[in-house]
Amino acid sequence: MGKPRQDFPLGGEEDRCRYALERAGEGVNVAIICSGDAGIYAMGALVFELLDRSPVNGGVSDRARRVEVVSAPGVSALQGAAARAGAPLGHDFCAISLSDLLTPTDSIRRRVKAAAEADFVIAFYNPVSKRRRTLLAEAKAMLLAHRPAETPVLLARSLGRPDESLRYVPLSALDVDDVDMMTVVLVGSSQSRLAQLGEGARMYTPRGYAKKMQSAASEALT
Repeated sequence: MGKPRQDFPLGGEEDRCRYALERAGEGVNVAIICSGDAGIYAMGALVFELLDRSPVNGGVSDRARRVEVVSAPGVSALQGAAARAGAPLGHDFCAISLSDLLTPTDSIRRRVKAAAEADFVIAFYNPVSKRRRTLLAEAKAMLLAHRPAETPVLLARSLGRPDESLRYVPLSALDVDDVDMMTVVLVGSSQSRLAQLGEGARMYTPRGYAKKMQSAASEALT
């Protein structure tokens, strides 16, 4: 409150970070505000990229390169979605952005295929846009080749906002038309479960404690 603010349009991320660094180079305390965590699909990496470039290669000024940068941790969308769901990230997981604006489409496909084969819980960021409608459907097909059709999927939209909504669907029923850029798509592994509890459905991924306890019990009987 009461602090000067400079807004930038969507797509103006580099201008935004450059402005902040140059102002900091002038001796001003500057905060770059991101939704979620600044280091996860946000401005953190771009700040350090600009600092790492030389001025002749599009970097910032020498005085801006001398500023101290402090990264404050935040809650990323996959963490927010997981907390709402229960504990779907209880075992190995990964995050993949389906936006091909900065990543080649073939690279995205390779990553999805590898994550599907490795049976990771997957958080899909930027799943669709008005122009981009096919990669999520392709990802669904890859996943169905490696995990059950009833694998739980959480569609978490507008997390932390007044219009927040959560919806579970089986992997086989995942529909591109039910997803937008405000949605994080959290796909369970083959071991993920949807438990019907008194408070409603909760999604979790067991890490293997039951097997460990069964093994210990068997050893105790021998």
